[in-house]
Amino acid sequence: MPIELRPATADDVLALAALWHTGWHDGHAGHVPDELLPFRTPESFVPRTAGRIERATVAVRDGELAGFTVVDGEEVEQVYVAAAHRGTGVAATLLTDAEQQVAGAGHGTAWLAVAPGNTRARRFYERQGWSDGGGFTYVAEAGATTMEVPARRYVKSLGTPDGLRP
Repeated sequence: MPIELRPATADDVLALAALWHTGWHDGHAGHVPDELLPFRTPESFVPRTAGRIERATVAVRDGELAGFTVVDGEEVEQVYVAAAHRGTGVAATLLTDAEQQVAGAGHGTAWLAVAPGNTRARRFYERQGWSDGGGFTYVAEAGATTMEVPARRYVKSLGTPDGLRP
């Protein structure tokens, strides 16, 4: 089945927020401080999604919203695929597109954050040519405050410093 990529629109906010909420809990529950979980309600993902919608790319497969990415400069900030579309090529297609966005913006290296215990995601990124660049502390929004969360920084060289592949 073909995978269509398109820029996200305001009409996608609620569907993307629901997908993000489910995917976030799939990949983070048990791998982040338990104190963060009460702040990751379905409702909390709506404004977070709306604030990123202009930087989001949506994957559509079989007429369904299958996944999305958010790119911010050299960071691939979000990569989520609906459970029903995992293993179908959606994630690889989205990630390749995100890499192209980073390179097209003139960055020679892309990076993303992964929860240390999210072995499914870590294996996927490694299969796609990304490498573990080491641990760091991610500062997560937790209501009106922030919380420090351990993370792994995955990196991928995109070619020459101007972002073009040799």
